[in-house]
Formats: sequence, C-alpha cells, structure tokens
Amino acid sequence: MSSIDLSRQFLIAMPSMADPIFARALVFVCDHNDQGAMGVIVNRPLGMDMKTLFQQVDIELKRTELAEQDIYFGGPVQTDRGFVLHQPLGNWQSTMAVEDDLGLTTSKDVLAAVGDGGGPDRLFVSLGYAGWEAGQLEGEMAQNAWLNVDADIELIFSLPAEQRYEAALGLLGIDMAMLSDTAGHA
Repeated sequence: MSSIDLSRQFLIAMPSMADPIFARALVFVCDHNDQGAMGVIVNRPLGMDMKTLFQQVDIELKRTELAEQDIYFGGPVQTDRGFVLHQPLGNWQSTMAVEDDLGLTTSKDVLAAVGDGGGPDRLFVSLGYAGWEAGQLEGEMAQNAWLNVDADIELIFSLPAEQRYEAALGLLGIDMAMLSDTAGHA
C-alpha cells in the first residue's frame, strides 16, 4: 500500500460508517506518519462549556468571552484528557506543531494562560482524540469509510459545530444528498 500523509486534512465520515462514534464525524488530522494517525473530531460538542471545564480544573476564567464556548468530544482515546487546538502556536509545555501557526497542546499551562486572560487568540478544546495504528487509517480509506480534503481551519474556529460536516463536504464540491450509504467498486 502506498504511503499517504493525511496530516492537516479533514476526514469526512461516509454515510456507510457503521461505528456510531464516527458516524457523520468530521475529524481534523493533526499528525499522520508511518506509526499511525491522530486527530480530533471537530463537530461533536459535549454539552459542556469552557466555564464549566475551567471550574472542573480549578482555574479562574478571566476571558469571559470564552465562557460559553463549547467543549468537544475529540474521540474515544484518552477521554479524560484535554486537547487544545490553537492559534497562534505559542510556547507551551506539551505542544505539537500542526502547522507554522497552529498547535495541539495537551499541557495545562495553555489553559492557565487563557484563564489568566492571555493564551492563544483562538482555541478549540476537546476531551479525547481519535487515533489509528500504523496502516489502520489507510485501510479504512481503501474501504471508502472516509473522504478527505485539505482542512480549512476557519471551519473549526468560525462555524457552528452543526455546520462543519456539510461545509467540509462543500470543500470537495459535494452536497450531502449526493452521498450514498453503499460503496461501489468498479
């Protein structure tokens, strides 16, 4: 199987996706290499807001404009751990540079900075992430489980969660009504 790099891509679950965790999921792939892939589901709000999260981690939230921002279910792996996708990249204890100006941080210092009124200008916070072992995602792609497209980060930071899936399809020029829940092979 040829090596593909899906880093900085959106994975759009096909209607035939049987796994309820990923049905109608839009995943932003943060890293994909020969060891596997990891990303965060960006269209599954948990019903928790930033104010509640900050109370749970015992940090005062001085950036009141963020109080009602949603926290997301990022995927089924490490659901007790926070993953902060943010711009700008910054300098935090545990950050993976996704792009020159975009990072994924798992250390609490980024939340402490936000709580104190600073931190990244834009952030998306999830609990958990989506992960694939080496070759697993490539296999799912070969089985038509996912569509992929270059990610438009503005979809994550600027659109409401319920609009992100169809907006990502729009990046491919696809309308949801065009998709079938059965795969065809020539």
